[in-house]
Amino acid sequence: MALRREPHVLVVGGSDSSGGAGIARDIETIASFGVRTCLAVTALTVQTHEAVLEIHPIQPGLVADQMRAGLEANKVAAVKIGMLATAEIIAAVAAVLRENPQVPAVLDPVLASTSGRALLEASAIRVMTGNMMPLCRLVTPNLIELALLVGTEPAADEIGALRQGQQLLAAGLQALLIKGGHASGPRSTDILLRSDQEPIRLDTPRLAASMRGTGCMLASAIAAHLANARSLEDSVRKGKGFVFEKLKKNAAR
Repeated sequence: MALRREPHVLVVGGSDSSGGAGIARDIETIASFGVRTCLAVTALTVQTHEAVLEIHPIQPGLVADQMRAGLEANKVAAVKIGMLATAEIIAAVAAVLRENPQVPAVLDPVLASTSGRALLEASAIRVMTGNMMPLCRLVTPNLIELALLVGTEPAADEIGALRQGQQLLAAGLQALLIKGGHASGPRSTDILLRSDQEPIRLDTPRLAASMRGTGCMLASAIAAHLANARSLEDSVRKGKGFVFEKLKKNAAR
């Protein structure tokens, strides 16, 4: 079949009945770069643009089976991972990643919704940092998620964020993109960290606009570019530029 030869991104994440985030946002973003998707749903949620009302995790074995079916059916050139919900689902997804080390994975460590609802069990964070994150080509936490992943308070400045990021890299991560959207100041700076290279800062004007699903959008855009055989740095730069343009358009409305 022709579809089998086209690059796909395997999207692993939760549903969002409002369409503002989760796999709905992932598919929309990846498709905008002309890349196809296949899916492994980790949780069904009931949510509006204001709140997450219900979360129903999928059986871990079923999540893994969805991933394996997508990988078998298509030419999967990248994996984008979002909401994982439980430690058992993390373990199941990690098992499939270990079976397919040639496919780069981008993990957006979704720990809580914009409204504050927890989207990952607190006890599962250690499983994520120890069992899954070292398998991923890139992990994309914001400043709040970064602090939760290292078990401390959010960094007060860039020096603190870099220190937390280096702590995660020392645990075996391949690369980390620290997102600066929750910082203050006139510029929004993301930092790409890799253990063998100097930090790369990606800087844009800070916009007076908010939009749901920007974390999903950024990780999905990066995964789409990786699927098109671009380098990690180029994929990150193009992904950040894509999100900036979306936010700018949203602010102009």
